[in-house]
Amino acid sequence: MLGCVVIALGACSSIRESRGFINDPVLTRSVQPGIDNIRSVEGTLGRPTFASQYGNPTWYYISSTTGRRPFVRPRIDSHSVLAVRFDAAGNVASVDRSGIDEVTYLQPDGDMTPTLGRERSFLEDLFGNIGQVGAGGPGAGPGGP
Repeated sequence: MLGCVVIALGACSSIRESRGFINDPVLTRSVQPGIDNIRSVEGTLGRPTFASQYGNPTWYYISSTTGRRPFVRPRIDSHSVLAVRFDAAGNVASVDRSGIDEVTYLQPDGDMTPTLGRERSFLEDLFGNIGQVGAGGPGAGPGGP
């Protein structure tokens, strides 16, 4: 009986998952504007999670930890973004840190994506093309349009 209770309580424990960049405070604090460049940042922190495509190069290191109980949607416990901006010469111009306070939660509008055009019923989708395949339309003839 006691064994069943221990197993049941173990099954209800939270599952923690780390995703993205593993945030080491000592390494991230060592990146200094005016001192480091692209090579030294890559040597210290590794390749970024993603890099900007426009403007001055910016590398983003994103770290997230989620907690999830069985049969429940995962919840973000901690989230951090380290943005390292470089100048045109490749030297570190600034280092910005942000956390979960700047995360925006999006609420989708319903469970369907609105589209333009007419809405068709299931039966129209099912039987709508009967007679259309191979039928001669405008410009149809031997050899196609």
